Amino acid sequence: MSVARLGARALIGGLFIGHGTQKLFGWFDGPGRAGTEAMMESLDMRPAKVHALLAGVTETVGGGLLAAGLGTPLASAALTGVMTTAIKKVHLPNGPWAANGGWEYNAVLIGALTALAETGPGKLSLDHVLGIERSGTRWALAALGTGVATAIATMALGRRGAPALPTATPGDQPQPDTNTGSESAAAAPAAE
Repeated sequence: MSVARLGARALIGGLFIGHGTQKLFGWFDGPGRAGTEAMMESLDMRPAKVHALLAGVTETVGGGLLAAGLGTPLASAALTGVMTTAIKKVHLPNGPWAANGGWEYNAVLIGALTALAETGPGKLSLDHVLGIERSGTRWALAALGTGVATAIATMALGRRGAPALPTATPGDQPQPDTNTGSESAAAAPAAE
């Protein structure tokens, strides 16, 4: 069973590392920081730069911890938080099925993360080697609850942030607004 848990941790953790580095560095055909910031802005997760960085770091570090079997309940909580936010902000309106852009895959990952927190990472983990393995129903429920609560708090704080001001690109010529004497917001490029 330890080999199966190692395989699950390596697969799930590795995929999260991939998603995080897509956001942070644009690896694996990802959007990079600028694209992730634009996505966060469109999802009302402000300030977008902070949320983009937090999402990328949480997925990368959480995935690495999970794969190594180090701080497994903490890794589970962190990744559950990211998936809960993705469900609420992106996938919920599309229904459950992944084929329609729904939340199915995110929910399966939350279930797997909770199961790993309950069973523990196994003997083939740093938690076990270091003698700090924590597992059981209470740890699983704590990881699940912490992840969901953190996501709710993060989304609430994100809605309170001010929208980013549009930035002009070279060649844009802002037009004066005759009503206020300021530059027209319509002249600035729309966020993608």
